[in-house]
Amino acid sequence: MDLQAFKQRILPVQGRLFRLAQLFLRNREEAEDALQDVLLRLWTNRQQLDAYHSVEALAVQMTKNLCLDKLKAHNKQKTTDETDMQSLHAASISPYQQVEFADSAELIRNLIDAMPDQQKLILHLRDVEEYSFEEIEQITGLSVNNIRVILSRARQRLRDNYVKANDYEAGH
Repeated sequence: MDLQAFKQRILPVQGRLFRLAQLFLRNREEAEDALQDVLLRLWTNRQQLDAYHSVEALAVQMTKNLCLDKLKAHNKQKTTDETDMQSLHAASISPYQQVEFADSAELIRNLIDAMPDQQKLILHLRDVEEYSFEEIEQITGLSVNNIRVILSRARQRLRDNYVKANDYEAGH
């Protein structure tokens, strides 16, 4: 693919990719960085792009994946920050409560990590990032009804597994 073909096929979708990145990242600068990364990757791999049926679909998927990676990295940092904040509040709760709280938080993280990717993504977008059902629909391409079912199942699964894990630990 030469420069002219790249401009004709990729640049028209640039606005859509930026809006998608901004929807995920909620930050203009990070969205611009993500868009630049995607465009650079597409340009670097321009010789292989003709093999794809829809370059736009590929670009959307690349943007979504890159943003999810950035969110994961951001959440790991946020978790570290939360741990630092917890240590500041440690004086107000007993050591037993601190350990119990840390164990519960770790258990929930592990239970979420063990979920199917689709449930994990929907749960994260809705309950952590607080996206509307319509925004999640735009991101995933799933219908709002489908999203509601997946979210309900994800929450139920998390609730059941959390109760099961706590009952098991209490019985031990």
